[in-house]
Amino acid sequence: MEGYTLRQIAAQSGHSISTVRRIIRYWLAHPPPPKGDFSGPQYLVLDGTRFGRRKGIFAVMEAGRNELASGSYGISEGPSGLGRFCAHLDGGGLAPKSATVDGNPHLNRLLHRWWPQIILQRCLVHIQRQGLSWCRRHPKRTDAKCLRELFLRVMSIRTPEQRDAFLAQVYHWEKRYGHRIARSPETGWVFSDLKRARSMLLTALPNMFHYLQDRRIPKSTNALEGYFGRLKQKYRQHHGLAIRNREAYFQWYFHLCQR
Repeated sequence: MEGYTLRQIAAQSGHSISTVRRIIRYWLAHPPPPKGDFSGPQYLVLDGTRFGRRKGIFAVMEAGRNELASGSYGISEGPSGLGRFCAHLDGGGLAPKSATVDGNPHLNRLLHRWWPQIILQRCLVHIQRQGLSWCRRHPKRTDAKCLRELFLRVMSIRTPEQRDAFLAQVYHWEKRYGHRIARSPETGWVFSDLKRARSMLLTALPNMFHYLQDRRIPKSTNALEGYFGRLKQKYRQHHGLAIRNREAYFQWYFHLCQR
């Protein structure tokens, strides 16, 4: 019934508008309990999305079936909020083999702390998107042009041979340009972003290609981002939802809309 007015809902249900309001208030006051059993999922996708400036939703999805394992509203993606989220998952028996993540350093540290043997796969879409943004669409510098070409190839690597060729090109770029960039006293927005792009790529390299060894490991968080897109579309239809009811609304959404 999302997107319908109260009058339309009342007409279709046979109830009065006041009765529909009471029904809505009742269920918002009695949200479903959060899921507590996570003993099944082993290949995960974790990501967050914002509603407002600092806090939003953080969720974990089971890869393969693309089913939401758990979601929480009102979380900031810092060590405190993510720590409580991980503790909840661990308390439910979660024992993951892998997690595909966006590179949040707080999340990476927490995942290794709770599950030391976990394989962290960096989301290649995040790497490519951010790298291309930092290199600019039409860079004028030769080093930035070459680095941009590397970022354009990130999503097309499907075999170990392609991975090895990519790594060889990265090391060649680093030898030719990277060390000079790291030592340069140059400042400015363009150069600073180029340094960020280099640092991000070098930091991500050890965790970029685990999916080639185990095909059950997703190489991106796209499935969860798609879920967030559908969630936001539904949420925007509830223009009059009070702030105090948001958490209950999202709990019901997580409960009813697993995919």
